[in-house]
Amino acid sequence: MQDLARIRAFVQVFDAGGFSSAARSHGRSKALLSKYVTDLEDYLGVRLMNRTTRKLSLTEAGEAYYREASSLLQQLDDLDATITDQTAEPRGMLRVSAPRNFGESTLAPAIFEYLKKFPKVTLDLRLEDRYVDLVDEGIDVALRISTLADSSLIARKIADMHVVVGASPSLIKTIGAPQHPDDLRHLPCIIDVNLQGQSNWRFVENDKTISVPVSGPLRVNSPLAARKAAAMGLGFVVLPSYLADPLVASGELVPVLPGFLPTGQTLQAVYPHRRHLAGKVRALIDHLVDWFAVHPIN
Repeated sequence: MQDLARIRAFVQVFDAGGFSSAARSHGRSKALLSKYVTDLEDYLGVRLMNRTTRKLSLTEAGEAYYREASSLLQQLDDLDATITDQTAEPRGMLRVSAPRNFGESTLAPAIFEYLKKFPKVTLDLRLEDRYVDLVDEGIDVALRISTLADSSLIARKIADMHVVVGASPSLIKTIGAPQHPDDLRHLPCIIDVNLQGQSNWRFVENDKTISVPVSGPLRVNSPLAARKAAAMGLGFVVLPSYLADPLVASGELVPVLPGFLPTGQTLQAVYPHRRHLAGKVRALIDHLVDWFAVHPIN
């Protein structure tokens, strides 16, 4: 424990920019911190810090030691937090990112039920249709409808998803329904620029993925606007099932090409790669898995 205290003092002093600042931040005396750092240098047999009255800097050996020591201390702190989280009720601020339309229509009830279950958690729910950098923006977990592309992140599957291609009954009556994905090349389509591939729609034929370039009268960055345009007869549209199904049920949208639609897209909980996951995040992910098992995304 004494060795660990010396290592922690060294990291704290450098992070704070000096002995006085570290002493104020951590409630220890400047003399004690200085003693710990000197003892550590004596034990290692190298100087770790260059000290002047105005500036503190690391030696070459100090830089190497700092990198490893700070990483080690972070792992120990994460481990302590994990053990505490296993025995304590989730609490504190939880920052969650999700697509706006999915968040408003489908995710919100599940998230709010989590808050009722864990009232000591404060939620910062950010619904926006853009790529969010979890690390830079301090997001604990993001809900994404996709396949995981960023290897610096890790993910857990929450639920299966599927898409619907369709158009209004009036449009299909006028120009007919496509019998093969290639038919869409010559038919009016509504492009949602948030969709992966945008104007290149993906289908599956004989277990192989095919890409069909489409065009039409409207490009828009909102799936709700795309859905409205399709219902008004402007073209064919690709929509997630949670947005398409209500219009299919009401007869405002007619699904087409059901045998060619891709599968395997999922709702994922994505979070920064950490060895020990915070209890409040783990509790949310477990809750969402259980929730969507009972309330599947049609």
